[in-house]
Amino acid sequence: MPDREQGVYAISVAAEMVSMQVQNLRVYERRGLVDPDRTPGGTRLYSSADVDRLHRIRELLAEGLNLAGIAKVLELEGEVSRLRAALGRARGRG
Repeated sequence: MPDREQGVYAISVAAEMVSMQVQNLRVYERRGLVDPDRTPGGTRLYSSADVDRLHRIRELLAEGLNLAGIAKVLELEGEVSRLRAALGRARGRG
């Protein structure tokens, strides 16, 4: 089973998977919302995790958030995930 973090989808495929325009994915990358892998030649490769993140961006856009708000929500969601993982590890030791 491939790693969820490994880039495998070209930008056009990723855009189609999330029903977005390729230009939007480029904007999201410039704004730091998504960080696809790059081939040595510079081609963007999106992972399954990136595609999930693009779906989340789409949901937040539909809720009326702007890109700055989405960046903050994604940052906070990441922090919550890290804290939950740390809590799980701490509970496993005690």
